[in-house]
Amino acid sequence: MVIDKKEAKEEFEGVHLRHGNISLVLDSYDNLFSDFDPRPYSEKGLSDDFLIECRKALRQREDITELRLLIPASKRHGQDEPVIKKRLKEHFRKHFILEQKEIGKIKKEGMVWFFIGSVILMISTFLYEYEGPINPILKFAWDFLVIISQPAGWFTMWEGLNKIFVYPQDHSPDYTFYKKMSEANIYFLNY
Repeated sequence: MVIDKKEAKEEFEGVHLRHGNISLVLDSYDNLFSDFDPRPYSEKGLSDDFLIECRKALRQREDITELRLLIPASKRHGQDEPVIKKRLKEHFRKHFILEQKEIGKIKKEGMVWFFIGSVILMISTFLYEYEGPINPILKFAWDFLVIISQPAGWFTMWEGLNKIFVYPQDHSPDYTFYKKMSEANIYFLNY
């Protein structure tokens, strides 16, 4: 049986394209960028449609190592591809760092909330242990302060823990997307 090199290459690429990588078919390089941005490829803003398609493709796969952009051979320009790859990497890396900073900010805020809640609970404990004034009106105000400070302390402390451990994971799909995309290798292939 004689195997044609072209057929073998197409079979290899077809199998290779299906294994855990994102492959997107483009009409031209312009599909990657905003139609409203006249700047060169090195500065141009990415198209929302392209980013949406990347997100969809990423949701279907757990882990990616490659982003393959399939362009007709007649429309490929070798000199533009390194510039475009660099622009894509810069975009993904920039947004990954922004998301990372936002998560760090939320966690720091959570630590502050946790600390304040802990302080409120310590003060509440001291207020509870101290008998307070004997005057009935002041005693009522004292007891009210003790009663209100306990749930306030617990709420603040638990909200702080939520901001440290739960909230960032629930509200950071962009973080995961940009992290994976910034780590992926980008290739241009013919179709």
